[in-house]
Amino acid sequence: MSLEELVNRSIYILREAAAQFKKPCILWSTGKDSTTTLSLCREAFFGKVPFPVLHIDTGWGWTEIYEFRDRLADEWKLDLRIVKHPQAGKLHPSKVGHLKCCHTLKTLALRDYLEKEGFDAVIVSIRRDEHYMRMVERVFSPRDREFRWRHFRPRRPEEPGDSPFIYEQDVELWDIYPSDFGEDVSHVRIHPLLHWTEIEVWQYVKARKLPFNPLYRADYVEEKYGWKGKRFRSLGCRPCTKPIDSNASTIDQIIQELKETKEPERRGRVQDKEAEQVMRHLRALGYM
Repeated sequence: MSLEELVNRSIYILREAAAQFKKPCILWSTGKDSTTTLSLCREAFFGKVPFPVLHIDTGWGWTEIYEFRDRLADEWKLDLRIVKHPQAGKLHPSKVGHLKCCHTLKTLALRDYLEKEGFDAVIVSIRRDEHYMRMVERVFSPRDREFRWRHFRPRRPEEPGDSPFIYEQDVELWDIYPSDFGEDVSHVRIHPLLHWTEIEVWQYVKARKLPFNPLYRADYVEEKYGWKGKRFRSLGCRPCTKPIDSNASTIDQIIQELKETKEPERRGRVQDKEAEQVMRHLRALGYM
């Protein structure tokens, strides 16, 4: 699929979200993926992002995240909403563990805000190639009142069929995305980048000359923090995100590096490495 075909499909998904839901919002971490989604919104809606833009602030973000957020929000005239849990900046994974910290400061903060504001859809910039736990996601993905996605359940003995599971959300065929999932749904998550890869995101950033967080550049990380041969490949909270070994400082160098590496994108994210498989637990609890 060419870059423009990827873009056109994402624009179609975003316009479907705007048409089918009364009050959508969009999550923005300031990372390459969610900034790409904001740019796609601007392409889809004639230079504007028509949805409120939510930034979940755990209180542990890198300085560059806040600076980039405020600058671009002003430049693109975003309806920026800062979402913070009362424990933001106080709860720390070294004391309560990564599972409780992420669940409280991100998932619970988002759940409380969605309930308060009445949003019925949340646009999220995850990709299937990003993590194996995201490979089975749908483009329109309902969440129940507990933020869980119940896309399958165990098959009962009296139900016909050979599979041990019953899939409660059908596969989305022919780009048809149903939005009515019943009364037990708290909101639906919309994934306009699900079909993209990491390299394709960077190719889009290059093609559209998008601004991007300087933490992705090795030259900036060395100059600012004195870490030679390091850069960030995935952005998260300071206690949970480490730089990778890299000398890439331009988009072309980053793309070339990605073509050659066999390392997973999120190897710098602590929660993916824990023996208790924190990401699996977080996804079950409603994490992105």
